[in-house]
This record gives sequence, structure tokens and C-alpha cells, in this order.
Amino acid sequence: MPGADWRSEKAYPEANKAEAADIAWEWLRRNGEYQRDYMALAMSERAGAMADHFRQQWGLCFRS
Repeated sequence: MPGADWRSEKAYPEANKAEAADIAWEWLRRNGEYQRDYMALAMSERAGAMADHFRQQWGLCFRS
């Protein structure tokens, strides 16, 4: 929800149903260092080779 007041309970009516992974993702996607690293990975010609390091660095695990 762009522009939402993160301090307002009304902005996140489903927050009480969130699981730990949901909360972690919300924190991570707002983290400036993560955003910087993600953009560097996305723009890199070596993204495939760098993906494992990126996942380990940020503690990510993707379900398939």
C-alpha cells in the first residue's frame, strides 16, 4: 500500500494473520541495503553466478 502510514493499524488490517515469513519479507523489501544489493544483482551480467551469494547474504530460501 504505497503511501500508507506504517504506524496505523488501519493501514494493515490483515497484520494479525501474518506469518513470520510475511513479516520478514515486509522488513526486507523496505531495507535500503537489500534494495541496493538486489538492483546490483538484477543489473549484473553475472546474476546467475551471484545468486547463491545473494541468497546466503540475505538469508533467503525460495520455495519451488
